[in-house]
Amino acid sequence: MSTAGKVIKCKAAVLWELKKPFSIEEVEVAPPKAHEVRIKMVATGICRSDDHVVTGNLVWPLPVILGHEAAGIVESIGEGVTTVKPGDKVIPLFNPQCGKCKVCKHPEGNICVKSSIKNPRGTLEDGTSRFTCRGKPINHFIHTSTFSQYTVVDEMSVVKIDAASPLEKVCLIGCGFTTGYGSAVKIAKVTQGSTCAVFGLGGVGLSVIMGCKAAGAARIIGVDINKDKFAKAKEVGATECINPQDYNQPIQEVLKEMSGGGVDFSFEVIGRLDTMLSALLCCQDAYGISVIVGVPPDAQSISVNPMLLLCGRTWKGGVFGGFKSKDSVPKLVADFMAKKYSLDPLITNVLPFEKINEGFELLRSGKSIRTILTF
Repeated sequence: MSTAGKVIKCKAAVLWELKKPFSIEEVEVAPPKAHEVRIKMVATGICRSDDHVVTGNLVWPLPVILGHEAAGIVESIGEGVTTVKPGDKVIPLFNPQCGKCKVCKHPEGNICVKSSIKNPRGTLEDGTSRFTCRGKPINHFIHTSTFSQYTVVDEMSVVKIDAASPLEKVCLIGCGFTTGYGSAVKIAKVTQGSTCAVFGLGGVGLSVIMGCKAAGAARIIGVDINKDKFAKAKEVGATECINPQDYNQPIQEVLKEMSGGGVDFSFEVIGRLDTMLSALLCCQDAYGISVIVGVPPDAQSISVNPMLLLCGRTWKGGVFGGFKSKDSVPKLVADFMAKKYSLDPLITNVLPFEKINEGFELLRSGKSIRTILTF
């Protein structure tokens, strides 16, 4: 029996208040309006950015259905949708690509003007929500809301992928892998034979290492205070790993000594102001490039002496690895299918969707790289 055009009742994880566990609720998911797509979720990853909302580090209107790294199958489409059809395998895009705005038309820009990353809003493009729970509208999260058996997204926030792709793996291309890998190959443009330092060895940090290796870096130094993450980092390409707590001097001084005056490329993949500064300071002051990848705490500023940049350092940041989402995600999936890289090292746990709170505990305890929830 077709569900197209009808309200679907299904399970979703709702965050009602900050610093509280998710509540598995029955929600009503309205059918897609014009230029919208309703997706049946198959798999979704647990990303630190979701946890930033739970802790209040990333401010978002509540109650909300979080989740933004996922893959699923199109259930139905609204009027005027041309790029996907029911039955297509798709990845929802937290970083949309409208294709018409100034940023989408610029060869380098990738944060579409319609993106809610810079201006948090808990609705779809038309200003309304498709989720109802206990008679109340529930907010959407960055165009996606994948912690639900069904979700509705704008057409600009979804892309069709290879019909043969394993959704429980390629869901990572919806955020973590792409964010890290692109930070190395597209934002920093890591060069052959270079030395790189990667601060933070979670799923995104490991993906940065994979990108540095793919770009031909000669030395890739992993930096983390959790030594349990070192073996995995070396497995994906780190040449050495260091723990700042093992040294009496600041970590940037250690890295400068190790690299003969500063690394060529550094990446902060944690989201802390002190490590962002350390990452900047550890790179070579005449030509080093430092990239901010981790999401910083809301409304906090960093104070920097301009001399750190005047001599030639570059300090930059980027979302989603600098990739234009609709253009790049299908290509990254195709590369995965062609075995150009593996996602297996990033996936440490697979849990049923109902165990979402357990998955977040694994993330917070540092015991998992990526936990995938399956529906």
